[in-house]
Amino acid sequence: MQTHLHERFQNHPEADTAEAILRACVHCGFCNATCPTYLDLNDERDGPRGRIYLIKQLLETGSATEKTQQHIDRCLTCRNCETTCPSGVQYGKLVDIGRGILENDVQRPLSIRLTRWLITAIVPHAARFAAVLAMGRIARPFLPNALARKIPQRQAPTNRPAAQHLRSMIALEGCAQASATPNTNNAAARVLDKLGISLTSAPSAGCCGALHYHLGEHTAGMDFMRRNIDAWWPLIEQGTEAIVITASGCGATIKDYGHILRNDPQYGEKAKEISRLAKDISEVLATENLDTLIVNPTKQRLALHCPCTLQHAQKLGGHLEQLLQRIGLKLTTSKDSHLCCGSAGSYSILQPEISARLRDKKVAALTKDGPDAIVTANVGCQLHLASSAAVPVKHWIEVVDDASSSQRSK
Repeated sequence: MQTHLHERFQNHPEADTAEAILRACVHCGFCNATCPTYLDLNDERDGPRGRIYLIKQLLETGSATEKTQQHIDRCLTCRNCETTCPSGVQYGKLVDIGRGILENDVQRPLSIRLTRWLITAIVPHAARFAAVLAMGRIARPFLPNALARKIPQRQAPTNRPAAQHLRSMIALEGCAQASATPNTNNAAARVLDKLGISLTSAPSAGCCGALHYHLGEHTAGMDFMRRNIDAWWPLIEQGTEAIVITASGCGATIKDYGHILRNDPQYGEKAKEISRLAKDISEVLATENLDTLIVNPTKQRLALHCPCTLQHAQKLGGHLEQLLQRIGLKLTTSKDSHLCCGSAGSYSILQPEISARLRDKKVAALTKDGPDAIVTANVGCQLHLASSAAVPVKHWIEVVDDASSSQRSK
């Protein structure tokens, strides 16, 4: 696709990246066939090809309208289109560039600005989110059912084993996950402990930066990334093996630190090392001897929802299925496993109607064969699906922890 960038973008730090991505697109339209919003809305502007044209128009003319922003906002950034694209177009990077420009160029209505401000002021800050979540749980009996179901039940925190092994890895504690599903990382620590690996923490690390960055607030997002690098670096210098991530959305972003901060003279090289060390918990287990985790076949049947950030962004499609089957867990089948559940970070708040339709379709597909539970690899997907599903929705590492612990106690 031939492009001629407007003069105002000639020296933009992402100009070369944007132009290379645009030139790679041959506008074949294969991407639309797997785009959840295009399939839902049947509007060319709500599919990857249409959004690429809208961003191209923005970069060539130097201006955009609220309508352009609306169609870009409706993108889930699921990156399913990248898996489908025969030309290898890096759509996710392009849409982030477009969002960053639009956020500065097009002013939103006050109500939307306020909503977005509240999201970024609360969710990425673990203590603030925990306080708001606690208040929500108190108010749950008085809330409409649709809203009440979005508030997760409190989990009684379980124990995390003390560090005792020569091998150690760092856990990303994150922001919302720390209070919404605290036992996810606790379960990961217990599973790794059985494999002879200690999972440690860097207390000053926090949100991965994805929430701000994907909302177009790139400066704030990169500040979170730099703070995490500063928090992790002393442990990296001490020889930690990996940064273990149990939320695939965070993992996709951390693996991209090296690209996002590539032009930062102070953090560029460190960011590349962080991206190299970042591992989804499933990647860690896949390289280990799992004899201590393997369970005898059970009657429990699990429906697996592989998040978009795992199968499309991290390119680990099929990886988790193989791992769970290797451990001995029984999985059901479901159609359209490549499609997004509609969670997508803040998307379920900012685009509730589309998000709810995608969620309900995903729940119907996952539960068609009557599983005992749904398992997933991302806290956002877990909470979103749980707000509609009639069966329990868990992180897969908790199921592995429970099953392997029960096996050893027999």
